[in-house]
Amino acid sequence: MASDDDQTIRHALETARTIALVGASAKPERPAHYVGQFLTEMGHKVIPVNPGLEGQTLFGQTVRAQLSDIAEPVDMIDIFRKVEAVPQIVADALEAFPNLKTIWMQLGITHADATALAEARGVTVIQDRCPKIEYPRLMAV
Repeated sequence: MASDDDQTIRHALETARTIALVGASAKPERPAHYVGQFLTEMGHKVIPVNPGLEGQTLFGQTVRAQLSDIAEPVDMIDIFRKVEAVPQIVADALEAFPNLKTIWMQLGITHADATALAEARGVTVIQDRCPKIEYPRLMAV
């Protein structure tokens, strides 16, 4: 599944109702905060994931320590973590969310093995992109 074409990116944004934002930040100046806030403003339910902020509220949702703490279905995960953490995050996401549609890796983040694992399960993977940039470029905002 090509992850860099506009049609794939647009489809991922249109179909993601619930997004788990891994590595969420409480600091408004950090991309891991303002991207989550933006996605919330665009009508998505954004569930923040960060063990250091567990129990706090961000984007109108309770922060979860890990993906497995989310009981409801998630359509997309958005990863704001170092590349070294990506394989475990992807494995956890595939285990926790059998109907996951999209794994999104933020700017500067790519991982071939994690991508291959997810794509083998039928999950679209978008790498080295930011939804806050792609949204206004591809969607009527």
